[in-house]
Amino acid sequence: MRVVRRGDRGPAVTEIRGILVGLGLIPGAHAASSGSEFESSDFDDATEQAVRAFQQSRGLSVDGAVGAETWRALVAARWRLGSRTLYQAIPEPLIGEDVRTLQERLLEMGYDVGRADSVYGARTAHAVAQFQREVGLAPDGACGPQTMHALRRLGRKVTGGRPQWLRESDAFRHSGPNLVGKTVIVDPGHGGPDPGVVVPEGELRWTEAELAYDMAARLEGRLAAAGMRVHLTRGPAPAGELTDLERAQLANELGGDLFISLHIDGHVNPEADGVATYHYGTDHGAASTVGERLAGLVQREIVVRTGLRNCQTHAKTWELLRLTKMPAVRVEVGYLTSPLDRAKLVDPRFRDQVVEAVVAAVQRMYYPIDQDVPTGSIDVRELRAALAAGAL
Repeated sequence: MRVVRRGDRGPAVTEIRGILVGLGLIPGAHAASSGSEFESSDFDDATEQAVRAFQQSRGLSVDGAVGAETWRALVAARWRLGSRTLYQAIPEPLIGEDVRTLQERLLEMGYDVGRADSVYGARTAHAVAQFQREVGLAPDGACGPQTMHALRRLGRKVTGGRPQWLRESDAFRHSGPNLVGKTVIVDPGHGGPDPGVVVPEGELRWTEAELAYDMAARLEGRLAAAGMRVHLTRGPAPAGELTDLERAQLANELGGDLFISLHIDGHVNPEADGVATYHYGTDHGAASTVGERLAGLVQREIVVRTGLRNCQTHAKTWELLRLTKMPAVRVEVGYLTSPLDRAKLVDPRFRDQVVEAVVAAVQRMYYPIDQDVPTGSIDVRELRAALAAGAL
């Protein structure tokens, strides 16, 4: 869908405002359910502020405009747990806030639904059926009135810990410290008709898509040399644009153990600079804690090895992070709009430093926490030499 933003008019704006009214995000709108406030088709200042508030509360990029991802989040937000029967639908699964709430409730009770991704898939249906069996209901995997009543009556099964964190950590602990045979999906941001951030400088024209692909190709080589199976989500010049939703689906189909998306940021203020890393997480406490650990390792390794400003790690619910079934991070490696960062980013030696930082972070992910090493201490060349010598 096209992006809807301030100044636009029409049915799409009316529908967006209607959802925001239902969520109570437009001040005073609750008293105007049959008046002009609800029926307005103007994307005005109040609507933009409401969209920003919604994006902030859902862990989305806060730009005040309604693109495809924000629109899907708005549609999902219409549903509250108990307002409809939930079941596994094929091929179009049920998606909504009610599904996410159910998934988080089941996770709190110790059932394995995977990630709270708001999608009622096979794993969620299996967890519901397991719950139904344990409380004496017919295990049909659908969440209707009887199942809802049982959920309200019962408390948590697991206390003093986070069951999903324990499951993810246990899977990593049993996979061993070696990188050989593990699969990583490397995602160069943008590409094709979408160049990302573009900064002309004299006769040169630097684009985020080109620099991100260059780093991804270098990372592919380094990780493969360390024994990993590596897949890129796109080539250097794809014919079409690949959405974040499609990138997540591709990563799931390839069955990766880790997902790393590489981007370069931009801002209207040329003084904005530094590196930031993002992982899946919500305001409700649901998170990929293994993804959070990977984000922290990547962030610290890049900062120490490159000297980029530390803009910290952040939890987001972007589809790229929420819908991947493996721990996933998105790295914004500097600002192409910053003269300081740009001078570094266009230097191939600097991009090599970034890549070596990511490789070191990936290796540290597979070390047991009690055997972790100081940031910046891993020599990536030694990993390749150990593999060549048969030590890995």
